[in-house]
Formats: sequence, structure tokens, C-alpha cells
Amino acid sequence: MAIHVVMEPPASAGKTASEGAVFVRDGFYFFGFIAPLLWMLWHRLWVLAALTFAVTLALGAVGEWTELIAAVPLLSLLISLYVGLEGGALRVAALRRAGWHQWGVIEADTIEDAEIRYLYAADDDADETQPTPVTIAPAASPRPQPSGAALGLLHYPGRH
Repeated sequence: MAIHVVMEPPASAGKTASEGAVFVRDGFYFFGFIAPLLWMLWHRLWVLAALTFAVTLALGAVGEWTELIAAVPLLSLLISLYVGLEGGALRVAALRRAGWHQWGVIEADTIEDAEIRYLYAADDDADETQPTPVTIAPAASPRPQPSGAALGLLHYPGRH
């Protein structure tokens, strides 16, 4: 079973939360490993894609300048491995920066099962009504008067 993080859009997006929800699978992204720049662009991670491209170019330049050409592919492989492993977290972080909030986590085999479970849970949340608060009128006097005899050091009304 895979774990899916459910991200809901901000209220200003014009859609209801259940219509615009995005499901981000937590796991290894193979396409993110094979082609990290294309994967980032596909998921609209523009700044991260530009930063990854700049780091890749810088690694190539440093490798050429220091004559450690064999290290450049290994470092690029590390970048690809990072994107493959942390792709879901990168997407969730980008959505949070855009104002989205995390609804919760759903465990399901497929994305379709996760959507069904989310819609079912969201429908249950909408059906629950909040109890109306009960207001209790304050007593006329700050301390209630004892109604009869009491034991111990308490005051007995009518006796002094």
C-alpha cells in the first residue's frame, strides 16, 4: 500500500476543497530519477528546476576546471537520486509555499482508491454538525446561599 498526502487548495482558489485536492504519493519517483529537470518542470517546480540546472552546470564547470571529469556524473547521479527519493516532499513543500494546506494522509493501493477514501471522509466531515454552544445565565448573587444546615465550619443561615 502506498501513502498519499492530500493537499487542499486555499479558499481563494474558487473551488471547493474536495474538487481541487491534490494527492501526492509518498515514495520513489522513477521518472524524477531518470529525468529530474523534466519531472520538475512537469510538476511546475520552476525555481527548483532552475536551481538544479544551475547546480548541474556548475558541477560540470568545476569538474572541467579541476580536471575531475569522472566526479561530475557521480554528482549528477546524486542529484537524480535525491529528486527520485524526495520528489513527493518537494511537491508538498511547493504546494505549502503556494498557500495550500495538508488535509491528511491516506493509505491506498492506487490514486483512485485514495480519492474515493478522501471523498468519503470529506463527506463525513461535512455531515457532522457542530453542537450549538449552550449559554448559562449567571446567578443573581455571586455565591449561592446554603439551603439548610451544614456540617463543619460552614455558615448556618439564620443562626449567629
